[in-house]
Order: sequence, then C-alpha cells, then structure tokens
Amino acid sequence: MMKKLCHQNHMFHLVSPSPWPLIISLSLFNNLISMVMWFHKMNYFITLSIPCTFLCMLQWWRDVIRESTFQGSHTFSVYLGLRLGMILFIISEIFFFISFFWAFFHSSLAPSMEIGQLWPPRGIKPFNPFDIPLLNTIILISSGMTITWTHHCILNKNFYESSKSLWLTIILGAYFSALQLIEYKESPFTMSDSIYGSLFFIATGFHGIHVIIGT
Repeated sequence: MMKKLCHQNHMFHLVSPSPWPLIISLSLFNNLISMVMWFHKMNYFITLSIPCTFLCMLQWWRDVIRESTFQGSHTFSVYLGLRLGMILFIISEIFFFISFFWAFFHSSLAPSMEIGQLWPPRGIKPFNPFDIPLLNTIILISSGMTITWTHHCILNKNFYESSKSLWLTIILGAYFSALQLIEYKESPFTMSDSIYGSLFFIATGFHGIHVIIGT
C-alpha cells in the first residue's frame, strides 16, 4: 500500500522516516525528570537536557526546511495544511492563557474561605503596577511595533532596515527577560504563597518563556 502511494500522483507530501519525533519525545521526558531533580537541588541534569532538546529541535527544523526548499516537497496543499496548523496552534495558545485569566478572575472576584475571603490574601504584598510591570508593558508594545516594522520592510524587500529593526526587537525581548528576572528576585512572595503566588509565577513565567523563545 505504501509503495503504491509513493508512486501515484497526489498533492500531498508523504513524510519520510525520521528519528526526530521519537528523540524529541525522549528528550521532553528527560526534561520532566530533570526538572523534578532540579526541584531537589540537583541542577546538573537540567543543564544537559534542555540544550539537547533545543539541538534536536534545530535538527528537525533543518530537515523540514530541506524538504520545503531543496526537495520541493511542500506543495500548495501542504502549504495550506501548515497554515491551518499554525492557526490552530495560535488558537490553542489563546485558550491556554485564557485559563490563567479565568483562574485569576475566579480567585480575585470571589476569594475563598481558605485565603480569608481577601484579595490579595493576607500577608501578600503585590507589586506596584506602575513600576516594573508598566515598563515591561511598554517594552512589549515597542517590540510589537519593531517586529511589525521588520515585516513591512521584508515585504518591501528592504533587507537592511528589516535586519536593523529585527535586532532592535531582539534587544527589547532580552531587556524584557532581564527585567522579568529582576522582578522575580525582588518578589516578596513565592510560588507557594497561596493562589496569588501560584497564579503570578505560572502566568508570568509561561509568558516569559514565550518571549524568550520569540527572542
């Protein structure tokens, strides 16, 4: 059956055998184990597992680029499928962060008995929203403007301006991550300090990871 599909004319790209799905799965499982060990002050495994995961991802992306460029395997139907996959991925990301906002409003608008029906809970000193949070918001908006600048420069084939604006976006992303780290170090509460601390570090942490990956 597979031999017949390989020799018939069709509009889809049949993926060739690849080791990367299995290797990435094992690497992600290794990341999980390494993170558990990191929680118990054993840091050496996570310093190896995370770079290995990124290396495997780069190798997989390299193969995808080769299939789409040098081999010409990405037909118009494959291109539409990739666009649909990206749209569904973005929708899943939107719902992922909606869950954090849902948890925040559920906990803040109707505080439970366990935290004294107070928000923020007693003993929690929240950050001043006009301090680092406001600065980080300005940086994010600025980076959105610079990456839009990059996009329009590429469409107009102005590659010098696009590279300049892209570097500016990377600098803003790195600056945002540095400020986020400073905010974590100066935080008067931890992730284990009630639902407030858990929500703060999970929501801002996942957002920071997205910024780091985008950078």
